[in-house]
Amino acid sequence: MKSLLALLSLLALPVMAAEPTLYGRYENIALPELGETLKAKMDTGAYTASLSAKDIEMFTRDGEEWVRFRLATKDASGKVYEHKVSRISKIKGRAEEEDEGDAPEVSKRPVVDLELCLGDVKRTVEVNLVDRSHFNYPLLVGAKALREFKAAVNPAKRFTADKPDC
Repeated sequence: MKSLLALLSLLALPVMAAEPTLYGRYENIALPELGETLKAKMDTGAYTASLSAKDIEMFTRDGEEWVRFRLATKDASGKVYEHKVSRISKIKGRAEEEDEGDAPEVSKRPVVDLELCLGDVKRTVEVNLVDRSHFNYPLLVGAKALREFKAAVNPAKRFTADKPDC
């Protein structure tokens, strides 16, 4: 009987190890490639992550698509960043924002692969670039990125992770 209990407890280990890390609705996230730490909204209702950017300009380098942009944040230095484009996303406008009978407007956004550091965990995630300067949080972390971090979100909590340290 003891060996059966030992076997069952060993089988349960991977399940226990797969528990998500619980984060708050808002967290500080570092973007090491950009040398910035931003306040982020953890949004399970969004699919992809979005970074507030302006002066977004697509160009070709060595036959590949690249994007040039500046951060659209309150404390942005005006520095110009360049990054290889991983794909172009098509984002539909919200139904309640559209006039009745109109098809939802589709916007195309460049998507880049960026390293994000949340607490002491670093992951490379897809981030689309769009001007979010009218929002309170310049970085939105969607469900796809949350899965990369093996994260769960408690909307009643805020800033539960330690300062980014990757």
